[in-house]
Amino acid sequence: MTDRDDAFNMRLLSQDTLQGFGGVGEGMSIQVAREGRRIMYLAHESAPKNFTGVDVTDPRKPKVVVQTDLPQRHMRSNSLEVTGDILAVAYQTVEQGMQPAGIELFDISKPESPKSITFIDCSGPHSRGVHQVWFIDGKTIHASSGAADFEPTHRLDDQFYRSWDVSNPTKPQETCRWWYPGTRKGDSAPPPPRHPQFDAGYRPHNTNVYPDHPDRLYMGYIDGGVCLIDISDKSKPQMVGHWNPHPPFPGMMHTVMPLFSRDLLICTDECITNDGVDWPKLNWVVDMRMESNLVPISTFPLPPVEEHKTRGGRYGAHNMHENRPGPSFRSDTILFASYFNGGVRAFDTSNPFQPKEIAHFVPKDPPGSSALAIQINDVYVDENQIVYAVDRFVGGLYILEADV
Repeated sequence: MTDRDDAFNMRLLSQDTLQGFGGVGEGMSIQVAREGRRIMYLAHESAPKNFTGVDVTDPRKPKVVVQTDLPQRHMRSNSLEVTGDILAVAYQTVEQGMQPAGIELFDISKPESPKSITFIDCSGPHSRGVHQVWFIDGKTIHASSGAADFEPTHRLDDQFYRSWDVSNPTKPQETCRWWYPGTRKGDSAPPPPRHPQFDAGYRPHNTNVYPDHPDRLYMGYIDGGVCLIDISDKSKPQMVGHWNPHPPFPGMMHTVMPLFSRDLLICTDECITNDGVDWPKLNWVVDMRMESNLVPISTFPLPPVEEHKTRGGRYGAHNMHENRPGPSFRSDTILFASYFNGGVRAFDTSNPFQPKEIAHFVPKDPPGSSALAIQINDVYVDENQIVYAVDRFVGGLYILEADV
């Protein structure tokens, strides 16, 4: 346990424990409201809370302006995205077959009074609903989702890629589906092999599609590794690139972020066990000059696991700031990532063969955490290089200033 902040080229501006519900999942997104206020929306890690909106116009004085409840305790809203005045929230249930499970769209033109626009039902006998949403162009939602008509060959493979046209947010229309061959009953391909020790499933985690490259889907497919999908013909999506280090590495590919100007991918494996049991969980640098032959060339440097595995909770890679459009820091060189009890860290990848850490902030352990340690779960950086990081259990929102 640590009772003081560990900072290098980052300084704490403020912290907000979100009215006592400081456990945040993987949904962080900023709305620039009509009157100029900046509202950070946060998806909670678990029930009873759904999402919280925090006024961060003055990052030194954050203020909760709205906090909502989930309709049921057997679900969570792990992921969300804001585009304009529309908020998309993912609903995932604890077990397959439960409801509600899917995506809800909210009108947040008045941040203090979000109003439901529509609900996309993704429930089913073999579905837990939606784990992640990607909604950045105002027109299309990309998601890791189950469906009523999808029966997996393995119980852990119960989500796949789906997208919807929400140009008319009151009438979403499904536009595309893709799943890893062999993961649906009835597939001609055999089921994929399982990791002998760390079987986390074959299903997508992040489903990133960038507006300037709308024909490519960049997916972390958990134990399926990196999947690059050509979605130019949404009726026939095709995998054009694949790389999977699992096994021998212990699985859970989470995020695949392209650095387009440099023909690189940054890929993260999520740590999912405490005390370093599933070490190493890394950020990989992958050469994508040939999509059909993805080549790993380096990993981000990290403090040794021996320094962190006994501090409490998880230690290893998880989320990244993903260069989304909008009020967002965008760089193909300077990258920010979260590492649970390793805090939030920034890296210079000018030399992709030797990335260098250039800043970090590890908060002191928040009182009352079941992990007994800080667990920085996600990170978002705005265009002013203000860094927003969140704790998985009780610490809430940390607002930082970085010198990078």
